[in-house]
Amino acid sequence: MTTTALHLIHDFKRTQQRNTMNKPKFFVTPGYGEHMLNELHYSQAVKIGDRVETSGQGGWDDNLQIPESLADEIAQAFRNVERTLAAAGAGWEHVVHVNSYHVGGFPPEVNDVMVKLFRHYMPNHAPIWTEVGVAALALPTMRIEIRVTAITS
Repeated sequence: MTTTALHLIHDFKRTQQRNTMNKPKFFVTPGYGEHMLNELHYSQAVKIGDRVETSGQGGWDDNLQIPESLADEIAQAFRNVERTLAAAGAGWEHVVHVNSYHVGGFPPEVNDVMVKLFRHYMPNHAPIWTEVGVAALALPTMRIEIRVTAITS
């Protein structure tokens, strides 16, 4: 084979690897994620290369029930983010960006619980965080939704 042919083969293989690495792969959280996919036609996470993006995760259980306590709802949303990240091969240790959406304003309890859980789930780093007040979320009783970006490399 000529040197030119070898370079073409090498370039072709490198392009194939890059295209495979950058192809989106979608994930469904076991339990409630299957319901969301079947009923609302969306996935809970997508991974492109080493980047994982989650859809908003509420403080629901697998039956889409929301706890009465705001602190319990926030804690369940964090657990749901953890489950969703795990489905995509990531964890809280990979999270670099958090968006949280809140109904009902920001009583001191909201930030107290959020910060406590940030420190619990991410003791070795502090991600960037955008906290947004909204009028409503997907379920009528929801008061919080959290979405994250994680980098696994």
